[in-house]
Amino acid sequence: MDKKQQELLREKALDYHSMPVPGKISVVPSKPCVQQDELSLAYTPGVAEPVKEIAKDPELAYKYTAKGNLVAVITDGTAVLGLGNVGSLAGKPVMEGKGVLFKQFAGIDVFDLEVNAPSQESFIETVVNIAPTFGGINLEDIAAPHCFEIEKALKERLDIPVFHDDQHGTAIIISAGLLNALEIQGKTLDQVKIVCIGAGSAGIASMRLLVSLGVKKHQINLVDRKGVVHSGRKDLNIYKMEFSTTTEDRTLADAMQDADVLIGVSGSNLVSADMVATMADRPIIFALSNPDPEIAPDVARAVRDDLIMATGRSDYPNQVNNVLGFPFIFRGALDVRASTINTQMEIAAVQALAKLAKLPVPDEVLKAYGMDSLTFGPDYIIPKPFDPRLMAAIPPAVAQAAIDSGIAQTPYRAYKFKV
Repeated sequence: MDKKQQELLREKALDYHSMPVPGKISVVPSKPCVQQDELSLAYTPGVAEPVKEIAKDPELAYKYTAKGNLVAVITDGTAVLGLGNVGSLAGKPVMEGKGVLFKQFAGIDVFDLEVNAPSQESFIETVVNIAPTFGGINLEDIAAPHCFEIEKALKERLDIPVFHDDQHGTAIIISAGLLNALEIQGKTLDQVKIVCIGAGSAGIASMRLLVSLGVKKHQINLVDRKGVVHSGRKDLNIYKMEFSTTTEDRTLADAMQDADVLIGVSGSNLVSADMVATMADRPIIFALSNPDPEIAPDVARAVRDDLIMATGRSDYPNQVNNVLGFPFIFRGALDVRASTINTQMEIAAVQALAKLAKLPVPDEVLKAYGMDSLTFGPDYIIPKPFDPRLMAAIPPAVAQAAIDSGIAQTPYRAYKFKV
């Protein structure tokens, strides 16, 4: 994209966010309030009746309020997109954007909350104190390593789903795409050598989920800014230590020798064509840095014609996009009032996504993307975000996993909504 195109995109994005009214979301009443008797029911004196019922039995908040379909999207602004620690207020457009996606794709209402917290502990206390308002908490754009500690503390203290999308949402989409890519390439999870560039929230969570799916830790080479995360390093936090290995590899180039899979959740242009050339036969590259991937697809394909590649961009095949996950995962969790989102539910989402990509693609999806055909294969390993079947595939699978693992508090009832 040249400078003129970048400036046009900038102006278009700013206009989109500012006109005809500022922002991207608003609160819309779900009940009529245009006559005197409706006002009396919506507020005083009628509102006292549900108040008294909830005071006697807090569970009735799910019957008489919007709690059961309301998610908080919360940030401290320490890791907003690829822009870094820009502060909580600057992160508000992203949080509003998540609200749009929750509503558009899964009918879930959102309040976005941008928290100025002087410490990790104060952030945790803030979320705990406002949690009664919500049926679920989506943590967003919180820097590693304290994102791990925040999520862990909140999961221990709250009885509603808490989900850090930058960790688990990314991990779920990566895992689903990787399962299908491995199948196409004739490989299996328990045999491949995996290199992961990036040891932050997305990298650590993705490797953890792959281990849950059958990968052994010795198959993984985690790479951070200082090189391979190996057992001889003395500068590793507890999260990186989880994936430290005994190896002679020290650099990214070393690690990529004979690697079957490269997963990049780090930064742009870190991988060279020469590195790709040293990978094993039929390699798989997920270069997910945005807007510029760790290696451009055309550069990688120039040296490997047996490659399957995914990026985080919509203008290349196989976009790894978190919108394929979080709205539908929360939908399934809310529909059985799950007390948390556990690994079983994450795996159910992975399997549902992977399976959906193998089914015939409906005409409405082809039309939405201006395509004549789309078939499971090297350029289609994961569903498209506007595939309406996502709503029918993922929430029931997630809900059933919650039921099977004993954390569902109600029977499953599919939520019906209109866009």
